[in-house]
Amino acid sequence: MVGKSSGQDKDEGAMDRAKGKMKEAGGALTGDKSKKSEGRSDQRRGRAKEKKGNLKDLLS
Repeated sequence: MVGKSSGQDKDEGAMDRAKGKMKEAGGALTGDKSKKSEGRSDQRRGRAKEKKGNLKDLLS
């Protein structure tokens, strides 16, 4: 099985960050602390995926 390319990791990371920003904003608007926290978590996951993609670029 072939792993994901660095570009795929970066793209997924960007999507996770965007999704997280929307969740965080929605939670802030509605006062839903759980949704706001979930959004922040998605953003952290996205940044990690982007860093993983950057690392793959460095190592290849």
